[in-house]
Amino acid sequence: MAAKSTSTITPDFTISTVETTTDCLTGRGGLALFTQYLFTCGALGLLEDSFGYLRKNLKGLPIWRLFQQVICFFFDGSNFHLSRFDELKKDEGYAAAIATNAENMVSTDQAKRFFKKFAIGCSFIFRRILKRRLFVWRLKIEKPDIIEMTCDSMPMNNDQAKKRHGVSPTYKKFKGFQPLHLIWNGFIIDAILRGGKKHGNANHTALKMILDAVDVIRTKYSADVPIIIRLDAGFFDQFNFDQLNLENVLFIATGKVYDFVKDQVDKDSPCWGAYDNGHQKWDYLEFGYRCDTWKTFYHAFYTVPQADESGQILLDFARPENVVLTNLGVNPDLLANCSDEERERIMSPEFIIGSHHMRGADELPHRGVKDFGTEALPFKRFSPNSAFYYAMLIAFFLFEAFKRDVLKNDVSGVTPVSYPATVRRLFVDFAAKIICHGKRFTLKATKAVMERMQLQTLWERCLNPPPIPI
Repeated sequence: MAAKSTSTITPDFTISTVETTTDCLTGRGGLALFTQYLFTCGALGLLEDSFGYLRKNLKGLPIWRLFQQVICFFFDGSNFHLSRFDELKKDEGYAAAIATNAENMVSTDQAKRFFKKFAIGCSFIFRRILKRRLFVWRLKIEKPDIIEMTCDSMPMNNDQAKKRHGVSPTYKKFKGFQPLHLIWNGFIIDAILRGGKKHGNANHTALKMILDAVDVIRTKYSADVPIIIRLDAGFFDQFNFDQLNLENVLFIATGKVYDFVKDQVDKDSPCWGAYDNGHQKWDYLEFGYRCDTWKTFYHAFYTVPQADESGQILLDFARPENVVLTNLGVNPDLLANCSDEERERIMSPEFIIGSHHMRGADELPHRGVKDFGTEALPFKRFSPNSAFYYAMLIAFFLFEAFKRDVLKNDVSGVTPVSYPATVRRLFVDFAAKIICHGKRFTLKATKAVMERMQLQTLWERCLNPPPIPI
């Protein structure tokens, strides 16, 4: 039996009753800033111009208003069931936070009808928005000297859902979709939604996607900027490499360790070099790589991890040895517009091997978009699921842009690489009161929140974001 406490424990005060308030309150104060960012950067106007034709009469809501609430639905992230729209329609505080009158809030039925309006061909319009408008927008803001991209597939788990059109077994051993993504600097700049059984390199879709992005870069941004594409072993294909080389695209890909590679690698050769990234050391050997049917030799590195600080290392059969394949040193036009110093840096084994090791970090946007949205698509038919998926990707792109343009490093704990869950907890989820005096609306937060988040500074940034070019 627990001993009785001799001290008296009492609160400073006790809440005696619970009542309803008529004040307009919200627990998602950060949505007000994000909504303002959507309006001022021009994203909603872009979507209205692209999909305005879906509105057949003036009785329904404008297309931009539907997209606004869908994007905020993803940004909020509390619940990804479409029934959530009916819940939000009754929440006056949420409506005020996203600058929408109660009568203009979207219901669940309206949301379902909206997504079902999209035909399968609409995916090309979504893709054009991603790669030709939003991607170019970020390129012109960040002005990179080198553009490094990666292409990879992302399995989406729909195993627990009812039968879905396009759902099939994936290599992850669950049923779902497996879209193909092109990624640059944390942004998903192009995507194709596909069935789960589709191989990453099926029908050379990845190559077409990459070359289309290359064309966008060279026509909309710079004709001279070096372009690097990183690929894993799923895209190991002579046709891919030859076409990228022909278009003067620098590729760094994972090769396959065939028998001729093992025969060519001499463990006792004096030509071995060492690469150290500060955490792990590798031995590497340079050689020319060509399969039997290939007409071109490509530059290759055979990498072997060294022992760690404790002296432990895996046995030969279990060591993660890799072949890194590139057209650097094969095509002199790849770096024709670089300075001698930059050319020397990129040509170095340290850069090539280090870039190949960035493949893991390249896939972090996959984790980010799954954290931001949902893997389980809600409809039975492929077309509305495709629209839902692309709307999620556009919302995720704008979320990433919002972090860079508005949040930066001013909100405690939020950085441009923070995951959506972190941003929601630290930035979105704060209590606020929305009041109206003389048709002037004001968002009010506590002094502690204003100071911790520097809300006044963030609000001014939301009023003046970099606009999306027309």
